[in-house]
Amino acid sequence: MTRPLPKLTPEMLIPRLGDHLVQKGLVSEEDLQKALAYQQEQMADGKTYLLGQALVDLKLLERDLLDQAVTEQIIQLRSALTAANRNLEQRVIERTAELNDALERLSELSQMKANFVANISHELRTPLTHIKGYIELLITESLGEISKEQRHALQVSQRAASKLESMIEDLIMFSLATRGEMSMKLETVDIRRLVNLTAKFALPKGDERGVQVSAVADDDTPNVQADPEKIGWVLNQLMDNGIKFTPSGGRVVVSVKKEGNNLVMVSVSDTGIGIPSNRLKEIFEPFHQLDGSSTRHYGGTGLGLSLVRQIVEAHGSLLDVQSVTGKGSVFKFPLLAVTE
Repeated sequence: MTRPLPKLTPEMLIPRLGDHLVQKGLVSEEDLQKALAYQQEQMADGKTYLLGQALVDLKLLERDLLDQAVTEQIIQLRSALTAANRNLEQRVIERTAELNDALERLSELSQMKANFVANISHELRTPLTHIKGYIELLITESLGEISKEQRHALQVSQRAASKLESMIEDLIMFSLATRGEMSMKLETVDIRRLVNLTAKFALPKGDERGVQVSAVADDDTPNVQADPEKIGWVLNQLMDNGIKFTPSGGRVVVSVKKEGNNLVMVSVSDTGIGIPSNRLKEIFEPFHQLDGSSTRHYGGTGLGLSLVRQIVEAHGSLLDVQSVTGKGSVFKFPLLAVTE
């Protein structure tokens, strides 16, 4: 049987009522001890019996004086609570202002970083163009004959310059995306042709690393609405990542498949090292590598996947990642199909 809850009274809300009554001179310390002892006797059978009631029953304190004392304490507690609430509200206001200031400073720093990256990247373009131009003149022997060894050295330099140019373009694209200035030129795109070209361009790097590269595109795959240059860059980046993180003997596949009536699913899968599930979010952080040591095995600026996600989202889509450590990863996103 459930015991009924005791009736709520003002005295139940007041801590240390006895001390308050003694301080007010309404009862003596001796009377208080008598009332406490009487209260314990009455509560021996499990009943609720309040100290104030004991004082009244023993005629040690009048009911009116008890109610007045209890009311005074309630008012004091109420005032203290109001003051505490005011202090809390003020602290919340101050803390909110501090957080807003911190966010504003962070935004300013982010903007400064984006501007710095953009300016430096544009400044690097001019000398790099000169370097590439003179390397081309030397390789084609426009400036005189060269030996076999010199040609090999120039070809190595040419590849390095091309890689550096690609990194600069990535930095410029990142700075534009960060500032919200990356434009999208949407048009009808033959996505089947685009994935086949992506696989074709990735073949040499795949062969170099011993990784099989292929493209899969169903014949009934419709065209899509997209920026061909940006989506082409996304596919190349995902393929490059897949090859980079796949050991020799593995494979990387870029594929497109019609999904429903209005979508085309684009995916790049690999049989590489995979990504730990608790670190999936980290791969999209700019300038971040999961292996951040100075002797890390895999190179790169850490911008690729951050830009991939921003470009995909700029198309009104979402990038989905599924990965199992040691077995590989799948990056996929839908694009809007163009219906006749």
